[in-house]
Amino acid sequence: MPQSQQVGANAVGLIDFEALPPGTGTTVLTVAADDGAVSRGFLYSRGGERTVVVVSHPRGDMSHHYAAPAVLEAGYAFYAHQPRSFNNDVDIEHERLLLDLAAGLRRLKEERGYQRIVLLGNSGGGSLLAFYQQQAGTAPPGRLTDTASGDPLDLNAVDMPTADGLVLIAAHPGQGTFMMTAIDPSVVDEDDPLAVDPELDMYHPANGFREPPEPSTYTPEFLDRYRAAQRVRVARLDARARAQIAEQRRHLRKMAAPGFSDLPVEERNHLTRRAVVGQYMIVHRTEADPAYLDVSLHSWKSTRKPASILGPRPDRTNYAPGGFGRLVTPRAWLSTWSGLSTRARLIDSVRSVHDPLLMISLTSDNLCFPDDTQAQFDASAAEDKTIRFVDAEHFATPLPKRAEALRMVVEWLVPRFPAARNQ
Repeated sequence: MPQSQQVGANAVGLIDFEALPPGTGTTVLTVAADDGAVSRGFLYSRGGERTVVVVSHPRGDMSHHYAAPAVLEAGYAFYAHQPRSFNNDVDIEHERLLLDLAAGLRRLKEERGYQRIVLLGNSGGGSLLAFYQQQAGTAPPGRLTDTASGDPLDLNAVDMPTADGLVLIAAHPGQGTFMMTAIDPSVVDEDDPLAVDPELDMYHPANGFREPPEPSTYTPEFLDRYRAAQRVRVARLDARARAQIAEQRRHLRKMAAPGFSDLPVEERNHLTRRAVVGQYMIVHRTEADPAYLDVSLHSWKSTRKPASILGPRPDRTNYAPGGFGRLVTPRAWLSTWSGLSTRARLIDSVRSVHDPLLMISLTSDNLCFPDDTQAQFDASAAEDKTIRFVDAEHFATPLPKRAEALRMVVEWLVPRFPAARNQ
């Protein structure tokens, strides 16, 4: 259905477009993954496109992503895939999200006939899409055969179309890698959100904290202790997650053992409930990266001010409800949020992705730092790779800077990928 409707001003969010080009048609594709899970995508097209640009995110709504109008105007189709974890990251397992993406890309290739596919990873979508391309580009039997928790999931048996290029805009290192830097190591009791070891508290004045907007300053000695303690806390949470999963599996084995059906109903209920029970982990205080307030850290090319992307007072949001990775299943913790167990690490994925690569770093970003982007760029295996820097915040604002970044995307796409035949 052709459309060029204007989105109401009050409905335009941080990553949304305001309007699509005239003549744009929208098609909603519902896709079923190999394991039966259903997800959907939004395909925008003006007709005749030979290349489709694909955006996705582990949980965010990319259906109105701000890149769509510029991509469409340049003669490319735009497809936003919403995986099974859309709007809810409580039970995200990155390995299973790859099944959703594979199903969507198959539809684009086989049913819609696109000759080329370019993945566009923005923020957390960067590590997800790079992880997909890493696995899709690995010939069977070299792909993963399980999830981070050890549940069987054989990607070698999945038809995973490879993309032909990768664009990364403000792509953070991955949710687990990010969490390793942002988790608060001063938590001394995982069941008490207020329990604090003052010697590891980045929000304690004795350790260099100053109340925002004044910048804080942390010594190398404190940072060494702090980073080591973050790793210890993540390992502790990993152990808790694995213990909960092991207990569940122990009861599953008892249910599968001979004679289970002959047990008294009370005993069968006892075992069954423990085998299927939904368990959750509350991960307190995950807004505690010293770089949020000490701008001398990750300072190369950075133009950011003291803050995090959740607001100017991370010392408060660290204790407030919500935040990253606060409520998760044990499997989601291991696959997505654990810096020790996740496989979706951007720097690892780009090491084995050889397709053309464009990376755009937003230098005022409080989440994705330019030096990290440069390290990922240097690690990339691509021969055709380009890096650009734009003085914008994480959501590509102010808007003139967003337009500058999108011009860079189009200028990179045009000489590499065929546009619509009528362009």
